[in-house]
Amino acid sequence: MTPLYARHKRTTLAIATAVAAGALLTAGLTTGATAQSGAEPSADTQLAGAPVQLSAAARTSLIKKADAATPETADEIGLGAKEKLVVRDVIKNADGTTHTRYERTYAGLPVLGGDLVIHETKSGKTEGVTRATKADVKVTDVTPDIAKSTAEKQALKAAKAEGSKKSAADKAPRKVIWAASGKPALAYETVVGGFQHDGTPQELHVITDATTGEKLYEWEAIQTGTGHSQYSGDVTIGTSQSGSTFQLNDPTRGASKTYNLNRGTSGTGTLFTDADDTWGTGAASNAQTAAVDAHFGAQVTWDFYKNVLGRSGIRNDGKAAYSRVHYGNAYVNAFWSDSCFCMTYGDGAGNAKPLTSIDVAGHEMTHGVTSNTAGLVYSGESGGLNEATSDIFGTAVEFYAANSSDVGDYLIGEKIDINGDGTPLRYMDKPSKDGDSADAWSSSLGGLDVHHSSGPANHFFYLLSEGSGTKTINGVTYNSPTSNGSTITGIGRDKAVQIWYKALTEYMTSTTKYAGARTATLSAASDLYGSTSAEYKAVQAAWAAVNVN
Repeated sequence: MTPLYARHKRTTLAIATAVAAGALLTAGLTTGATAQSGAEPSADTQLAGAPVQLSAAARTSLIKKADAATPETADEIGLGAKEKLVVRDVIKNADGTTHTRYERTYAGLPVLGGDLVIHETKSGKTEGVTRATKADVKVTDVTPDIAKSTAEKQALKAAKAEGSKKSAADKAPRKVIWAASGKPALAYETVVGGFQHDGTPQELHVITDATTGEKLYEWEAIQTGTGHSQYSGDVTIGTSQSGSTFQLNDPTRGASKTYNLNRGTSGTGTLFTDADDTWGTGAASNAQTAAVDAHFGAQVTWDFYKNVLGRSGIRNDGKAAYSRVHYGNAYVNAFWSDSCFCMTYGDGAGNAKPLTSIDVAGHEMTHGVTSNTAGLVYSGESGGLNEATSDIFGTAVEFYAANSSDVGDYLIGEKIDINGDGTPLRYMDKPSKDGDSADAWSSSLGGLDVHHSSGPANHFFYLLSEGSGTKTINGVTYNSPTSNGSTITGIGRDKAVQIWYKALTEYMTSTTKYAGARTATLSAASDLYGSTSAEYKAVQAAWAAVNVN
């Protein structure tokens, strides 16, 4: 579980496969085919090194082609006889180069932390391989020395510490090869459900060494956030009509739907319908208002990824996630889950402040994008990069929305008032202003909560976009320092977004740390603008300014 903010510091580790949080209002609404968004369509999407938007048929064709060639590909990159590749996704750039992301198996067992990306020229020649682990994936044998029941008991104990009352695992222990942290080992992965202390659903994954019985890792696949308020004013949302009834079902965006859980905590809920296609009142007392906010947040996030980055939905397959509102009773949180492929929002304290804001919605759905691309491990430095990625694109979505009631800024969660005093949750120009986040990298960074180890990456993105020093943007004044005393000139947010997205989807893996993020963004900048370009040099300077050299 990963909150939008940390209520307490977890001592366990985690991998991001799902995420959460949000808060976004809308008042009385009229619907239409497009959102009141579309600011800043970036010309950078036409760059030779930028990804092209593939049709579903073209993407499927590329995946099938790569899948058919996996035996030859595995041999070419030097995998062992017991290892096989499984194609996860293919990205094609305007210059014809491709970047194919793979998972792998060993003796038929899934290798967790064994993901890799193969980079090929237009002619199909392999240029390089980015690997999550450099270690050879092999184990002495695949026969466990401990019983499955031992692994299950360990997982149940860990889940109960987080609030679960389950007496049996939801998913029985399965054999895997654990390669995400050090020497690969035969292990069991066990999944336990139930609920966490605050009422959030639980999906705890526990990795147990199948030889020694030692717990190697654990992560919460339901990741959450917290907030208050209603913000976006009157907006246009996508709906459809069935007979004489209108539905919160947007056919122009992968059939994005919004459902009413009506205080429930399971199931899909009931699809929102209306007689006149005018939704909500702007007040939390009207059940449709939170639905409009959630629907609009999903809509703007879809439009941003498609129009700016050429990505069709969270999985890049043209299919939308769905949203659920009115979860639980006075539930002060929201969460994204890969298992349902959906966003879920509580109504906040007293059921008066639904958790729905543009940057938070963009933040949380981006966790889904990260899960379906680099899959950054949700712990330490890679966990901080995962959180920063959501802050970066949540901020970009907010600027893209160009909403006059919630203007773009480099403040995270400034509308939801989690702190209760009107201050934002995080600051990208100077992360330490929140009292917990780091402005720059240090050797102790990995020991921080991931919401605070995200600070240097957030700071990097701000500096790359806007530069150092004092400036006012959309009425907000920033004053961004540098750890090395340098003066940074920004290249603009549009270019910074393109660089981070390309780095995430083509050069980062599940185990990428800050040094790896520097390498990934430099590779992306080189592909897009050239290795002697001002943009490439700006990436170098911005990382140096947050002590990543």
